[in-house]
Amino acid sequence: MKKTRLLFILSFLLINSSIAQKVAKPFVLGLIDEIQSAILSEKRTLNIYLPDGYKQDDTTNYPVIYLLDGGADEDFIHIVGLVQYNTFPWINRVPQSIVVGIANTDRRRDFTFPSSIEEDKKLVPRSGGSAKFIAFIERELQPYIAKKYRTNASKTIIGESLGGLLATEILFTKPALFNKYIIISPSLWWDDASLLKRNPGILQDTFSEKTAIYIGVGKEGLAPVNGNHVMEVEANVLADKIKNSKSKNVSVYFDYLPQEDHATIMHPAVFNAFRILYPKDKK
Repeated sequence: MKKTRLLFILSFLLINSSIAQKVAKPFVLGLIDEIQSAILSEKRTLNIYLPDGYKQDDTTNYPVIYLLDGGADEDFIHIVGLVQYNTFPWINRVPQSIVVGIANTDRRRDFTFPSSIEEDKKLVPRSGGSAKFIAFIERELQPYIAKKYRTNASKTIIGESLGGLLATEILFTKPALFNKYIIISPSLWWDDASLLKRNPGILQDTFSEKTAIYIGVGKEGLAPVNGNHVMEVEANVLADKIKNSKSKNVSVYFDYLPQEDHATIMHPAVFNAFRILYPKDKK
C-alpha cells in the first residue's frame, strides 16, 4: 500500500511539473522596437501592437494609433486592450489598427513648451522641449513607422494630462500630423493657459484636412499651479474654441465624466472616444 501511494504521489508531482513547464511561456502582447533620434539626441523605445492577422508581406495597410506615455509601465497595456476589444469581429467598432506606444525618457521636458510663469519653471525645471519632440514625431517617428510597418494614411494621437497639452499643441501648430485627436484632461494651465489665447489654423475656413477631435475630462478641480485655473473648465473652453472653427472639416466632441478624476480618467475616456469617433452604422 505504501509503495502504491508513493508511486501515486510521484506520478502526481511529475504530471503537475509537466503541466507547469508547459504553461510557463511568455505572454506576448506586442513588439519592442527602438529608434535612434538625431533630433532628441537619444534612443527611444517604441512598444508596438500589431493587429491579429498582420503580415508584413500582405497587401493590407492599417491605421496607426500613436500613444503618448506609451511605456509598458505607463498606458500601453490597457490602451492596447481597448483597441483589441473594439476590433474584435463581434464588436467591430474600431478598424484593425497598429498601436505605437512612445515610452518616456523625460515626459515633462518633451510635453511642454517654454513657459514665462515662474511657478511652472519651479514645478518643471527641465521644461520646454515640445518643439523638438514634435519635430521628432514628424520627421523621424512617423516616417520610420510608415517605412517599417504596413500603414495607411489614418493617424490618431492619444495624450492625457501633459500628453493632452502636447496633443493640443500639435493640433494648433501641426494639425495635419494626425487625423484624429484624443485629448484627455489636458494641462492647459501651463504658461497661464497661453494655448487657449492662440488663433490656430484649424479655426480658419481655409483649413482643408478632415480632422476629428475628442476632448474628455473628469471632475478634476484646480491646476497644480495658479489657483485661477480649473482643468475641466479650461478643457470645455478648448472644445468651445474649436467648435467656432470656420472650417467644415473640423469636428470636436466634448465629454465630461464627473465620476472620474485625473487619476482615473484615461481608460473610460479612451473607451468613450472610440465610441464617439467610430459611431456604429445605423441599419
